[in-house]
Amino acid sequence: MSAPVTAASRPRTVTIEVNGRQVSVVEGVSLAAALVGDRTWTFRRNPVSEEPRGPFCGMGVCLECEVTVDGRPGVRACLTPVRPGMRVRTAGAGEGP
Repeated sequence: MSAPVTAASRPRTVTIEVNGRQVSVVEGVSLAAALVGDRTWTFRRNPVSEEPRGPFCGMGVCLECEVTVDGRPGVRACLTPVRPGMRVRTAGAGEGP
């Protein structure tokens, strides 16, 4: 038998801004997981071919998940925990990271 779900045991949701819109996500999960959960698949674009790129390795090695967070470019979304009020920009909205 599992323990009952209480308000204290539920994950806390917070709001972040993704490409100018408000998104509710679970606090503390990786930013990559939060973006994929919100159906954002293109995080950046290849600088040569402009092909869309997204999370690949999930451990900070490949650099495919780089986004801009709070004005700082080149943030690895797979290594960055979500926190309230983050402002995230991806190339998926037709803008550079």
